[in-house]
Amino acid sequence: MVLPTSSRHSTPANDPSPLITVPNGRGGPQQIPRPADVRLGGPPPWNHLPESDRHVDLGVLSERLARYEPAFADRGLPGTGKTSAVLVPLFVDHGEPTVLLTRRSPMLRAHTHEVSFPGGRHDDTDVDHIDTALREAEEEVSLDRSSVTVVGALDWFVTGGSGSLVHPYVGMLDGPPQNLVPNPGEVEVILPVTLRELLLDEVWREEIWVRDGQAMPVTFFELYGDTVWGATGNMLRQLLTMATDPG
Repeated sequence: MVLPTSSRHSTPANDPSPLITVPNGRGGPQQIPRPADVRLGGPPPWNHLPESDRHVDLGVLSERLARYEPAFADRGLPGTGKTSAVLVPLFVDHGEPTVLLTRRSPMLRAHTHEVSFPGGRHDDTDVDHIDTALREAEEEVSLDRSSVTVVGALDWFVTGGSGSLVHPYVGMLDGPPQNLVPNPGEVEVILPVTLRELLLDEVWREEIWVRDGQAMPVTFFELYGDTVWGATGNMLRQLLTMATDPG
């Protein structure tokens, strides 16, 4: 459902700072553990482009991902030795490049209602981390792995919650996914979101959080009904930066 954009702004109920505002109608039930001294960060990396020119060509993006060599994004978080993988599914729907997100089930023990990509822990029976990402997508939303072509990877990182080393893979689908079914034990809602919406100025926000004396940027995307942030926000930031790079 598409809601009209409002020029008015409101402060999220769980936000300690009056500087942090989102357009009315955007944002969702996600609980954000902001520190008390949070402050606003900078504009999006694609700020050099007017909104009308923020078009994503998935073919060009695929070529860039194929050439990209992912690296470890060190955020100073301790790892546990566990590894996991996520799938970033992209496809074209009615001419619009679209990414498939999910909202985590309230029945999970942690990170309930958070927006994420399909993914999970690497099992010993998985051939590799790509196999992990594809298996988890099948288990969580019934995404047929035969419809996915993995074209590259984003930077890997350690999560703040589980301490797992996450390997993100980008997969191109040959069309809008069919017969998706959320696994109620893991997924509350399946969320296809156009890249055009994610690139809007009003959707973007960067916050600067200070933890243990270190300042770090945190990326947010305010959708209608959901707030995307944390690891998922960081992955989307890298993906969209690569997609809108004029070079």
